[in-house]
Amino acid sequence: MKQRGPGGGRSSSGKPSAGEGVGRRPEPAPTRPKIDKASANDRSLDSVIAADKIAALKLTSVSHETEARLDRYIALLREWQAKTNLVAPSTLPHLWTRHIADSLQLVALAPSAKRWADLGSGGGFPGVVLACAMAGTVGASVHLVERIAKKAAFLREAIRVTTSPGVVHLAEIGDNVDRITGPVDCVTARALAPLHQLIGFAEPLMRQGAKALFLKGQDVESELTEATKYWNIQPQLHQSRTGDGWIVELASVERRG
Repeated sequence: MKQRGPGGGRSSSGKPSAGEGVGRRPEPAPTRPKIDKASANDRSLDSVIAADKIAALKLTSVSHETEARLDRYIALLREWQAKTNLVAPSTLPHLWTRHIADSLQLVALAPSAKRWADLGSGGGFPGVVLACAMAGTVGASVHLVERIAKKAAFLREAIRVTTSPGVVHLAEIGDNVDRITGPVDCVTARALAPLHQLIGFAEPLMRQGAKALFLKGQDVESELTEATKYWNIQPQLHQSRTGDGWIVELASVERRG
C-alpha cells in the first residue's frame, strides 16, 4: 500500500485531488430584488386611505355618483400634493375623515342651500367637496375664493375633473362681493382666520341674505368672546361629527357701533 506524502490531500502527482477548491473562483452571491421604497410607501398609504374612506362614509353617507367624484378629487389632490402644499402632510392618511367628512357635514346643516360661497378655499375644503355633493342639484353653484394662484389653478382642475358646479375666483378674500354675482344661500370658511375676521369677510354676503357656517376648532369659545367685541351675533354651535371641533352658525350679524 502506498503511503500519502506530506501533502495529505494531494495525489502522488502533487495535483489537487478532485473536489478540492484550490484555485476556484467563488460563485457570485444571488442578486436581491431591489425594493422601491417610494412605491411601497404609496401602497401602504393607499391601504390606510381606503380604510379611512370607509370610516368617513359611515359618518356622512353620499350617493355613488358623489363618491365617484370625491374619489377623482382625492386622486388629483394626492397628485398635486407632491408639488403644491394643499394639505398638511400629516393629514394625508386621514383625508376622508379629517377633510372630506368634515366638509360634507355642512350639507345637513343647510339642506335647502343651493348657492354656496367658500372663502379661502385652499385645497378645496369645504368648497370642492360641497360642489361634488351638489352636482346633482338643479341650480346649484359653489363659489371658491382663493388668493394664491397655484391653489386657484388646482381648484379649477378639481372642478373640471369632478364635473362639479363650481366657479373659482382668484382674488383677495375681502374682494368676494365684487367677484360673486347673484344670491348666495350660505357662506363658509375653514381654517382661514379668527372668527371676528371671518364675520367681516362674510358680512356683505350676509347682508344679502346668506347665512354663515364656519368650521372652527376647540378654542371656539375664546373666538366667540373676541368676536362679540366687534359684532352683535347670536351664534348657534354644532359639534363636529369628525373630531373635537365646532361649527358656528350665524343667521345674521351687525357691526357694533
